Amino acid sequence: MDALTKMNVFLLVLCAVLLGMACVPADRVRAWRAGINPSAPELPGASFVVARVLFVALAIAGVCTAVQGFGVSDRMSWSDSELTSAVHQATDGLDGYAYTMDETGSSAYFTDFASLTEEKVTRYGGGDAPETGVSADPADTDTDAEAHLTVTASGADDAFCVHLRRTRWKRSDYTPPGLNGDPGTLTFRGYRLKAAVRTGEC
Repeated sequence: MDALTKMNVFLLVLCAVLLGMACVPADRVRAWRAGINPSAPELPGASFVVARVLFVALAIAGVCTAVQGFGVSDRMSWSDSELTSAVHQATDGLDGYAYTMDETGSSAYFTDFASLTEEKVTRYGGGDAPETGVSADPADTDTDAEAHLTVTASGADDAFCVHLRRTRWKRSDYTPPGLNGDPGTLTFRGYRLKAAVRTGEC
C-alpha cells in the first residue's frame, strides 16, 4: 500500500469518527460535560445542531477528497492485476519478435533486453496503469543472447521472471544498397526472440 493510499484510508477513518461524533445524543454530552465541570453553563440545543451540521459537512468533504485520492493513487501506481496482464501480453508480443543488428552488435530498435521489456510491459498496461514505474532487472548471468529479467512495478506486490533468448533469423537479414545503386557491402543480421514468463523473481 503506497503512502497516498494510506492517507486516503486514514481520511476515511477520520470521517467515520466525525459521523460518530455527530450521532452522540445531546443529553450524553451534557452529562459528560457536567461530570467534568459541574459549574459550567448549560449548552443550548442550537449549539448541538450547529456542531452536527459541521461534523457531517466535514465528513462528506473528507469522503469526497478520499475518493478523488484513491483515483489519483490508482493512476500513479500499478495493481497486481494490471501488471499480470501487461507482463503476459508483453511476453506474447516479444515471442517471435524479429529485429536486425549491425556489425557492432547494436540494434536500431532497442538498447538492451531490459529496456525493451520495460517498454513492452508499459505499453500493454492499459486502463489506469501509469506510464512509468516498470522495472526489468537482469540476472548476473545474462548474456547478449539470453536474459532472465525480474519484472516489477511500483505499487504492485507481484513479480515475474521473463526469459528472452535470441536466435538467428536469416529471413530478417537486410543489406542496404550501396552508392550509385551498387550492391551493398554491409549486411544487418536478423534475429528473433523466444520469450517465456513465470510468476516470481528470476
